Amino acid sequence: MSAVVLKRIENPDENRVFSMTQLLKDLSGWTSSVLLALSISACAAPGAAPADKSEASSPPGYTNARSGDAHDFDYFAGAWTTQQRRLKTRGVGGAEWEEFPATLCMSLYLGGMATVDELYFPTKGWAGLTLRAFDLKKRQWSIYWVSSESGKLEPPVVGGFDGDHGEFYGEDQDNGRPVKVRFTWNKLDRDHARWEQAFSYDNRTWETNWTADFARADPATTCEAGRPKRTTIALE
Repeated sequence: MSAVVLKRIENPDENRVFSMTQLLKDLSGWTSSVLLALSISACAAPGAAPADKSEASSPPGYTNARSGDAHDFDYFAGAWTTQQRRLKTRGVGGAEWEEFPATLCMSLYLGGMATVDELYFPTKGWAGLTLRAFDLKKRQWSIYWVSSESGKLEPPVVGGFDGDHGEFYGEDQDNGRPVKVRFTWNKLDRDHARWEQAFSYDNRTWETNWTADFARADPATTCEAGRPKRTTIALE
């Protein structure tokens, strides 16, 4: 159609001859420009999914993919005495610790897929409750904490054990500051275990702020109806 010429169109100002070939070229060029502009706009749109930077912006070892076994916490059923050690001031590079005792009583439910324990601090005048639930599909534990001081169910950490070592990770806030959270459990022998809690404020480093050393105890003298017996130790 390159030789085709459109009919002359009379215009009060001038006569113009339109070439079909030129018209098609102009139309093709305009369409390509529009499509290119739309493609660039779509790629730069605010709603476009960003690259996953979770790995790069997390402290060492942090993961939500760690799995375990439904019987990871069978070991902890029963009664325990424990020595607690807690950093007095978190997130500021503090080095002063406080130490205090506690007793714990733990029960298994649903064949070990759920556990509940109460941790009683006689010198502090308060207690905490831990609920653990095992997701059969993910093969992963979620651990929730409730303090008697607030009654608030805190966000969970998730993970599991590999042999005698367990790691659990999550996100929370510490006095309004976003933190990554890490729990570690180590089964030292049949009657002893150690737990640690660490926070990351900068997504690069961990600060351990609470530890607990556990020794197995006699449920008959330590627990009552599955809960730690209350004592009359004076408050600090």
